[in-house]
Amino acid sequence: MDSLYELSSRAIRRFYDARINTPPVLAIDTYFHDGHRFHDAWEVIRGEAMAILESAQPIPRFHEIMPAQADISATDGRDWRMFLLKIYGQDIRANQAHCPFLSELLAACPDVLSATISFLAPHKHIPRHTGPFRGILRYQLNLEVPPAEDGRPGTVLWLAGDEHRLGNGEQLLWDDTYPHEVWNRSEHTRVALLLDVRRPDMPLDLRLLSSAVTRGVGMVARWRGFS
Repeated sequence: MDSLYELSSRAIRRFYDARINTPPVLAIDTYFHDGHRFHDAWEVIRGEAMAILESAQPIPRFHEIMPAQADISATDGRDWRMFLLKIYGQDIRANQAHCPFLSELLAACPDVLSATISFLAPHKHIPRHTGPFRGILRYQLNLEVPPAEDGRPGTVLWLAGDEHRLGNGEQLLWDDTYPHEVWNRSEHTRVALLLDVRRPDMPLDLRLLSSAVTRGVGMVARWRGFS
């Protein structure tokens, strides 16, 4: 039997889907202009991320942070590790101390609700899934993408029927409510910055609902000790 949480999540999803009809990939200039600030500084951000990867700093697997995500994280014995910096408005100060430049940039961009450095192990596959609701968008900035055997970027994002291969320093703004999955088809770890950003220009009722949803998730994160 579906839980109350699952039923409410589906209801919220349907409410947004009926009102918002945008494509899977969106223009950064229109929907998240601050994305260019991250892109312009990608080499500095990469340096901080690689220092975290190479240090003794523990980086938990995604399903160790959120057990409900085990069906996409703990599927093949290979790691998908997440270094959380911000969760729906709640800053994770201990982790931010390891990347001061990126943390200052996050503080200057109020539309960024969550921020994570994602470490995808060699040959890791994230199965097809969808995000929770269209009140947020996913900004991805690839920081370290090893090549595949054919020389192309070794990590593939399949999104709503199209493949995206982003190389080092390349960015994409996309709607994760569309079906998507990821493969790392290389021999090394892929490193990416993932941001959840506020969707602009929504009707007032959707803006209010989005604020309530994200505030609730942030409160849960704080209660669980992430802040």
